[in-house]
Amino acid sequence: MTTQKIINNFTIKIATTNGTGSQSANNILFKSLVRMGTATSAKNLFPSNIQGLPTWFHIRTNPKGYQAMKRFSEILVAMNPTSSGQDLGEVKEGCVVIYDSTVISIGQEKPGVTYYAAPMSRLAKDNFDTPRLRTLLTNALYLGVISYLFGVDKKIITQVVQDTFKKKQKVVDVNLKAIELGYEYAKGNFTKKDPYFYAPDNKFQNKIIIEGNQASALGCIFGGCTVAAWYPITPASSFSETLDAYAKRFRVDPATQKKKMAILQAEDEIAAVGMAIGAGWAGARSVTGTSGPGISLMNEFIGLAYYAEIPIVICNVQRVGPSTGLPTRTQQADIIKCIFASHGDAKHIVLMPGTVEESYELTASAFDIAERIQTPVLVLTDLELGMNLWASDPFKYCDKPFDRGKVLTEKDLEKIKEWGRYADADKDGIPYRTLPGNPHPLAPYFTRGTGHTQEAGYSEDPAVYQANMHRLGKKYKTAVKYLPKPLISGDKKSKFGIISVGTTHHAVVEALDTLKDKNHIPVKYLRVLAYPFHEDIKTFVQECDKVLVVEQNRDAQLMSLLKMDLDGSSAKLSSLAYSDGLPIDPDVITHKAREVFVS
Repeated sequence: MTTQKIINNFTIKIATTNGTGSQSANNILFKSLVRMGTATSAKNLFPSNIQGLPTWFHIRTNPKGYQAMKRFSEILVAMNPTSSGQDLGEVKEGCVVIYDSTVISIGQEKPGVTYYAAPMSRLAKDNFDTPRLRTLLTNALYLGVISYLFGVDKKIITQVVQDTFKKKQKVVDVNLKAIELGYEYAKGNFTKKDPYFYAPDNKFQNKIIIEGNQASALGCIFGGCTVAAWYPITPASSFSETLDAYAKRFRVDPATQKKKMAILQAEDEIAAVGMAIGAGWAGARSVTGTSGPGISLMNEFIGLAYYAEIPIVICNVQRVGPSTGLPTRTQQADIIKCIFASHGDAKHIVLMPGTVEESYELTASAFDIAERIQTPVLVLTDLELGMNLWASDPFKYCDKPFDRGKVLTEKDLEKIKEWGRYADADKDGIPYRTLPGNPHPLAPYFTRGTGHTQEAGYSEDPAVYQANMHRLGKKYKTAVKYLPKPLISGDKKSKFGIISVGTTHHAVVEALDTLKDKNHIPVKYLRVLAYPFHEDIKTFVQECDKVLVVEQNRDAQLMSLLKMDLDGSSAKLSSLAYSDGLPIDPDVITHKAREVFVS
């Protein structure tokens, strides 16, 4: 066995078949490592069909807590004969291969690679009754092998299995039996020949594990959402499904046990956003969840909400396009579409979280912003954030009062003689509104998607239209002070800067350390959280000589917005617009940054 141990600093890639139950086993391993206190991240790469195609699960541990996905894995668990040729071909010297020798033949072993052959399918067949059970528990067998070889705490695995399947004791029992079978087989047949080990690490204790879609749904609960309308779409469906589950737990009248939140599955995305707009008009805090194709269908209704000034929240979990694209891969290519959704002149507020904690916080704050500005607010996550499990510090309890914005009550109307629904009384572009049910005779008005006067009367007068559109533009500028500021870190004295957005953040953080430690290039870093842009972004670019804009799309959408909004500074900007459907690798950023900053 190699004497120099590599502890908590390697990646396991588990290659299985979609639909075989491998996700449960993979999540059990990930959660067990998090409970051991290791800094661990997970990435699930799965196909868009229901079952039968190859799927890969990456589990990375490292002492610095990086959460980006590395394309190279030191350990391969090969369970799928269909993809084994590709999987084994990527293995390099120094790597480890664990494989199901019942269904996979290695052929010529590569020099410098350690191989562990375990007949996992045969062990499952010999120990479990039904074909379906054998298929499912083959995955639990490799958990046992991994536990023995790399030192995953068996007691913690047992706890996680019990927590995962809870009251289903028979399911708990057969999974623990399969894990023990794998462990005992490895113990009796393998001599440890590789340097890789897991070990407890107190620095990363007390983490929660949550998906981005779950965090966004929790944000809706804390943001006061009372109406959600949705239509199923990958990768956003679990957002609405989780919101429904949370509502049943946390939005129930103690006296009647009735749910105090309306959640409706519409016939399509157009109907879903229409329902949300209707609820927003009526005074409810409403949301719809979707992905890029849904946003495309919603465009006309989003324009209505913008022009009629109705608050709604839209959570867009971005995936690869155009068209059907790659439904189960990640991308950041809806930025411009969401900002300019609708025909005609329209600009929307967009929030762009990069972590599960921000998904929770920004989604909660989106309802305040929507009501304060009286407009749609779009929250842009992506598949990487939304459909992967993340280890995070516990979220902060959100207990600030809701900001309902400029709502006139009956008492307010008693004090004034007249008001105009679309009048700019405070010169900030934001008008006052009333809610249905207000009994005061001044309260009613027509909600119009056509040209309208300050009093909400119909008008095609050019001057009236122009004045209204200019007011909407002023309102958009007013919104900036209610939006989260960009986050700035790194070497703040450096003349080199990187700007990113969303989950690209995780790769940038790692690239910054590499540039500083290995290439001796200190870089400061700004991460955009919202559009319209804050003044801090302009200042950041002005203080730099060169700025690299990193994003995951082909057409440099964030870069285009920066060029459009930053007068006289665009010459400093260079683009790294990289998109292949997988999370961006930190090495890609490091390479491009060296090229830009050193040239």
